[in-house]
Amino acid sequence: MIEFIKELGINVGISIAGLFGSLLMIGKKSAQNLRTTIFSMISGVACANYLTPVILSITSLDMKYQFSVAFVLGFLGLKSVEIVAAKILNIKHNNGNGNTNNN
Repeated sequence: MIEFIKELGINVGISIAGLFGSLLMIGKKSAQNLRTTIFSMISGVACANYLTPVILSITSLDMKYQFSVAFVLGFLGLKSVEIVAAKILNIKHNNGNGNTNNN
């Protein structure tokens, strides 16, 4: 079972840190339905699991910070994907008034 999880690219420790981050975010949003809560948890864990190695590599952070980074990415959830994509791909966002800016 552990080998299958590793083949999927899932790091259990990082995923748990991301889960705790996503739970904290869910706790901040008190009025949610069950579907939104489950989606937030899954997206937080997935973002933490798959983006933590990327962030550590880009920032040259030591691996001892992997769980802290995973926690923050889990907390941010899908917003972390937007932030990382904007930085890596230099995506310009329209801020609603016709102007674009880089985040």
